[in-house]
Amino acid sequence: MVSNCANPECGKPLHYLRDGKIFQLQFRSAENQNAKRMEHFWLCGVCSAKYDVRQAAAGVEVVPLGRTRMPQRMLIDAA
Repeated sequence: MVSNCANPECGKPLHYLRDGKIFQLQFRSAENQNAKRMEHFWLCGVCSAKYDVRQAAAGVEVVPLGRTRMPQRMLIDAA
């Protein structure tokens, strides 16, 4: 269950879903490669403006947003 910001340097507690961004990632089981499990991660509003959550070999990593990411208004206009 998601209870804190996924950024280890932040750790803000999750009180409301209206602030921040939820990430849903799918992982394969170590015992059974056909079995998959979904996990959810949350970045608070401040961290979601600067960082992204991505899968890594060791699990999950919080990485700075890339310069190639389109501005939010362009994403809304394109939809």
